[in-house]
Amino acid sequence: MIATLRSAATLGIALAVSAAIVEADLPASAEASAGRQVGLSSGNRAQQDPPFASKAAPVRVDVLVTDNGVAVTGLTAADFEVTDNGVVQQIDLIEFDRLPLNVILALDMSASTTGERLLHLRLAARAVLGGLGSTDRAALLTFSDGIQLAHGLSADVAAVRAALDKVQPSGGTALVDGAFSALMLAGRDAGRDLVVVFSDGLDTGSILSRERVLDSARRSDAVVYGVTAGNSGKVGFVSSLSEQTGGQSMEISSTMDLQKTFVGILDEFRRRYVLSFTPRGVSGTGWHRLQVRVKGRRAVIAARQGYTGGG
Repeated sequence: MIATLRSAATLGIALAVSAAIVEADLPASAEASAGRQVGLSSGNRAQQDPPFASKAAPVRVDVLVTDNGVAVTGLTAADFEVTDNGVVQQIDLIEFDRLPLNVILALDMSASTTGERLLHLRLAARAVLGGLGSTDRAALLTFSDGIQLAHGLSADVAAVRAALDKVQPSGGTALVDGAFSALMLAGRDAGRDLVVVFSDGLDTGSILSRERVLDSARRSDAVVYGVTAGNSGKVGFVSSLSEQTGGQSMEISSTMDLQKTFVGILDEFRRRYVLSFTPRGVSGTGWHRLQVRVKGRRAVIAARQGYTGGG
């Protein structure tokens, strides 16, 4: 199934991606979660999602810990401290490399991605798909003038690989709209969402504003890794998107480095920690600033910057 989504308006994009999720035979929970993340809920939303005082909803934080650029493994829940708006929280759960992965590839298929660039990109995406386990899932979304859902989230990696071989470059670059649509595909209840966004050019066709997409990213559990080729000025958005979600942004000088970069992203993502806590001592609504640290050592932490309570 290939669904092409043309940008007409902010709401139109969101509805189109949600429709594509249903068409791809994903569970209803995925569609509902996507709608929640981009504010497509009904007017009585507050009644559906009460504050933590009456409905304590666990918050999940995907965390990368590095020391001199090397991922630190072997930590336990007792090694971490998480504060929610300055209030120290009790970490209820820590899982390391135990949850299945949901890998969403959002790839630039504009007219500039031809020849060797297309070959390198396909090889890189194939390497990621080849590194997935039997319980992991993958999806492929491409962007050019519009958004194309080449394959929805599925454990049938061979089918995603086949879809990858069929996509062809054309047109301009709707990078911002593509990133937003990839976030829409995230939000499954089970597993961890990794969104890999690649672009080799400036955004020339998006309808959505960068601020709108960054706001959606702040509300998402997905971790975004952004990869850009060359120095053409698009790094700012990709870097901000990655930072907001606790991911990383990488700029490569040549697409020849794509395969190594993509494989490195998957390997690093498997070395991250998943912390979970039920908010206590804080308001149930509004923006919550999160801070994560490792006790007793000077480590570099990459994690989402916060979440929106009650939504």
